[in-house]
Amino acid sequence: MKSFDGKVAVITGAGSGIGRALAVELARAGSKLALSDVNVTGLAETVKLCEAEGATVRHDVLDVADRDAVYANAEAVAAEFGRVNLVFNNAGVALTADVTEMSWDDFEWIVNINFWGVMHGTKAFLPYLIDSGDGHLVNVSSVFGLIAVPSQSAYNATKFAVRGFTEALRQEMRIAGHPVGVSCVHPGGIKTNIAKNARAATGKDSDQLAELFEKIARTTPEAAAKRILRGVRRNEAKVLVGPDAYGLDLMPRALGSGYQRLIQVAAKAGLSRAR
Repeated sequence: MKSFDGKVAVITGAGSGIGRALAVELARAGSKLALSDVNVTGLAETVKLCEAEGATVRHDVLDVADRDAVYANAEAVAAEFGRVNLVFNNAGVALTADVTEMSWDDFEWIVNINFWGVMHGTKAFLPYLIDSGDGHLVNVSSVFGLIAVPSQSAYNATKFAVRGFTEALRQEMRIAGHPVGVSCVHPGGIKTNIAKNARAATGKDSDQLAELFEKIARTTPEAAAKRILRGVRRNEAKVLVGPDAYGLDLMPRALGSGYQRLIQVAAKAGLSRAR
């Protein structure tokens, strides 16, 4: 897919961050948009920004963890626009908790959104992408889908799962000869609200963690969106976003499981500074 002009693009988590930036970039490129989020206020703001660029926009308050709602949304979007060319399964949440501290409610919450949300969006929209004759699916993982980090076991689990699912799907589409590109996106530190809105187990200082994230997040959502869309144009299997993503991608490939020792040292140092 070399041009987004006239294409119908579906974006979940469009109320802020990367989702909003993707929506605005695609609006400028001439795409028709189907945007969704659980954040009503944020979604409305994104719609205004896209309409100011002259885009035709459909918007829905949607919980991606609700399978029936996602399927109903896919049917409604296809009925309204006649086709679907691009799907960005971008909605996601974060959880900071050691395995020994984690509640089942928190674990199920993050899995339902980060993994099942991607599954629901993929399964619901994939037939329409195939029928379009020119489709592309983008599932957003993370650098934490490349390396594992203490206190991020649940988040790691969902993002590794998204990566494996997406990489297998890309191969399936190619073997079957379907006209659908598939990309897995691995953002590094992006200046979004994900850390501020994250859940944290008892004993974890969520404000301190959000402050730390702000310090290390170097890439803007706008830059991330441009990089992702460049990856779509090139039909890249793995889209790394931000200089930190390239470094963290290299670490396990160069060191194997030995990368874990470096992460442990860094985590211990961070805990010492926090105390």
